Amino acid sequence: MAIISVVIPAYNAEKTIQQTIDSILNQTFEDFEIIVINDGSTDSTLDIVSNIHDPRIQVFSYPNSGASTSRNRGLAVATGEYIALLDADDLWTPDKLESQYQALQNHPQAAVAYSWTDYIDESGNFLQSGKHPTFNGDVYPELLIQNFLENGSNPLIRREAFAEVGGFDESLLGGQDRDLYIRLAARYHFVLVPVVQVFYRMSTNSISSQVIRQEKQCVAVIEKAFLQAPPTLQHLKKQSLARIYKYLIYRALQGYPSPEKGRATLGFLCNYIRYDSAALQQWRFCLVIFVKSLIIAIFPPSIAQRTLSLLKNIF
Repeated sequence: MAIISVVIPAYNAEKTIQQTIDSILNQTFEDFEIIVINDGSTDSTLDIVSNIHDPRIQVFSYPNSGASTSRNRGLAVATGEYIALLDADDLWTPDKLESQYQALQNHPQAAVAYSWTDYIDESGNFLQSGKHPTFNGDVYPELLIQNFLENGSNPLIRREAFAEVGGFDESLLGGQDRDLYIRLAARYHFVLVPVVQVFYRMSTNSISSQVIRQEKQCVAVIEKAFLQAPPTLQHLKKQSLARIYKYLIYRALQGYPSPEKGRATLGFLCNYIRYDSAALQQWRFCLVIFVKSLIIAIFPPSIAQRTLSLLKNIF
């Protein structure tokens, strides 16, 4: 039985799955199993994984059911004392598992170890640094405000903690990672490994197509979290929603502009101001977002893009 089980949900991941698995096989910590849940892929994902010859890899194939169901299926067959989650397009540094495992050994009161994240593009090139937060111990209030783990490929989690809080909520259409982290933080301490060990791959196409739907998903996670939070933490709800809408503003303005995204960004800005009473003090930020959103909403995409490029020097 392996010490760590790495669970990878994979759906049509032929472009990245080899690199992702290689980043596990290159770990300095070697006592692990890799559980790949092939979630109804219609490309060559299954063939690629099947041709990686390492006895630590197990592959299970199911009809397409989504990432949360796939992760829960992986958890059901995992045998490790610790669970690591990795999306099929993200990467780890070689010392990620060893560092997080050691952090949990050094902090037996903690059930979750996490590291810092940086962002890469579809080709694996560096895009930008992550938030690089520093939160240890009781992080429940902070996780109610923001998902400082940033993604689902970050933590190493004690198996008994999963058993206590349950797996991923399959009724949620998005934000399942944050929902899980909040439930874990309500019961257990977290410990940080203060170095970048996770590379999260960002797709311009997915940013453009999903951000409109993302609002409902993010808000659903927050509503669920505060239904379960104690009265002493209810005052954090507005702050949490304000951060969500500020995050959505930035996401909506990435990628190719469209009138739909422009209208959505205007709505996000209104809600950001609604939930953060101090937002209007950042008048220049609000004005810039308003003007950009208006341009994107009114003009055809090609004209909007050229107009925004001309206005870069002003903004």
